[in-house]
Amino acid sequence: MARSISLCLFFFLFISWIPKLTTSYPLSTKSRWIVDEKGQRVKLACVNWPAHLKPAVAEGLSKQPLDYISKKIVSMGFNCVRLTWPLDLMTNDTLAHNVTVKQSFESLNLFDDVIGIQTHNPQILNLPIFNAFQEVVSNLGENGVMVILDNHLTTPGWCCSDNDLDAFFEYPNFDPVVWTKGLSKMATLFRNVTNVVGMSLRNEPRGTRDFPDLWFRYMPKGGEAVHAANPEVLVILSGIDFDTNLSFLRDRFFNVSFTNKLVFEQHWYSFSDGRDSWKKHNSNDFCSKIIEKVTHNGGFLLGRGFPLFLTEFGANLRSGDVSGNRYLNCLVAWAAENDLDWAVWALTGDYYLRTGQKHMVETFGVLDPNWKDVANSTYMQKLSGIQLPVRATHMHLSFKTTSNGPLLCLDVDERDNSIVANPCKCLTMDASCDPASQWFKFL
Repeated sequence: MARSISLCLFFFLFISWIPKLTTSYPLSTKSRWIVDEKGQRVKLACVNWPAHLKPAVAEGLSKQPLDYISKKIVSMGFNCVRLTWPLDLMTNDTLAHNVTVKQSFESLNLFDDVIGIQTHNPQILNLPIFNAFQEVVSNLGENGVMVILDNHLTTPGWCCSDNDLDAFFEYPNFDPVVWTKGLSKMATLFRNVTNVVGMSLRNEPRGTRDFPDLWFRYMPKGGEAVHAANPEVLVILSGIDFDTNLSFLRDRFFNVSFTNKLVFEQHWYSFSDGRDSWKKHNSNDFCSKIIEKVTHNGGFLLGRGFPLFLTEFGANLRSGDVSGNRYLNCLVAWAAENDLDWAVWALTGDYYLRTGQKHMVETFGVLDPNWKDVANSTYMQKLSGIQLPVRATHMHLSFKTTSNGPLLCLDVDERDNSIVANPCKCLTMDASCDPASQWFKFL
């Protein structure tokens, strides 16, 4: 339980806010930090906005005006969107340029959404799919929101499983040559769009053949293609095992021409640690164990002078998700301690069409299905503590009043939210215990 001291029960993060700075594009890297043109730190506090499912249009545009959604993103404290896209958007000209938004929805029998888009976003209804994608990026820029373009998969649809035909390089639907050309084309098309600050090369490489050798063969080539086409953007490389694992870089690396643009990304969900594992174990001990794993798999890159971008995490916001709540407390503490750049999954209130179901609610979505209201204000309050850059130090909060007395810790009184001293929680292996009220970040 030694390592849990640094993240959980006995220490807190003293966080002092740094004033929000006006970003001067383009962005680059300086050691482990992302910085602007003036060399000032830029912290990416992003939300994922899916646009990779059928019908290959950014979600929610049948529920609210595009400009309303962009402004809602800003009002929730996000400065960045990780906007997903299918490779076919660049490699299938019929999809990208010969199918309009209306035709795409009608082909899927999504007639209610056609009416919704006609009501809320009539300007995109008869645009080709790619032009509608450009409109989303443009409107985000008008509202001061940075964009990371994330190649999520090959063909529009839901992601991800081990047996997907596009799970990894050289799978039937993942031709590395076609992928590289698609990345280059997307980078070129957004070359002069200043709010597009980065490109994520591929979401969650995975499968039974996600060998590091193939990663080394193809991933740097994809990065070089992006950099050659658009030298201004950050080039963001994902790992293997659903982007939970970059440990193969501990003892082997690679050379690229864009060292001042190189960023790595990592994903972490509660189910990455085993279904319901957070509910089955003592929270302090399990947080310590998982932080060690996450650090081994990717966090070590920070110490080697590379930015690590936590591009997906999240929890079920619409039920009493015990595992999700415990995991999120641990993740936020780790993200604050390391002052990480991050992107939460997801903005989505619901999907037009997901795995054959119309208007499936996204239980991890920060918006309600009406795309207007925040789904869980407590969750957003928790994220607000890591949205701006922080300076973090550790301070000891446990103490004894007498040499033989019980160990006391600062705690939050449930009656009035005041800070009190109570016996330290969860010092045994009790899996039912929840120590979250004694995990502190002082803002």
